[in-house]
Amino acid sequence: MPKEFSVSRSIEIAAPPERITPLITDLHEWQRWSPWEDLDPDMERTYQGPQSGVGAIYAWRGNSKAGSGRMEILEAVDTHVGIDLLFQSPMQAHNRIDFTIVPHGTTSRVEWLMTGPQNLVMRLMSRFWSMEKMVAPDFERGLKKLKQVAEAS
Repeated sequence: MPKEFSVSRSIEIAAPPERITPLITDLHEWQRWSPWEDLDPDMERTYQGPQSGVGAIYAWRGNSKAGSGRMEILEAVDTHVGIDLLFQSPMQAHNRIDFTIVPHGTTSRVEWLMTGPQNLVMRLMSRFWSMEKMVAPDFERGLKKLKQVAEAS
């Protein structure tokens, strides 16, 4: 069993990177498109650091479905955003998120990638319940929402 996992999904969006990237680098904007934002209508959110870009931090604490955690933007340019992701509950995990935005004429291809270590328990569980099955449908929903928001802007 691999010691690391990798899950990615991508979508074509009829918008240039300059319209898409701010929706990712301004963590306040995630409420408009993140697939997890509607898991708990009473979720507590806190923001630290700059409004957007490198150093922006978003922390959440919600019900058992939303869990709790923290994200910090580590890299931010028009075509790439790198994020440190720390889950505290319902399970503990420390992962990396990367968004790559590649322009193609009047559209952009957006890839959402999450990578991280798999401890022994996660490797054993992955025989029955993989990160791909757990996360990929959420990425697909989130990218569809991101597309709607970016194309409406």
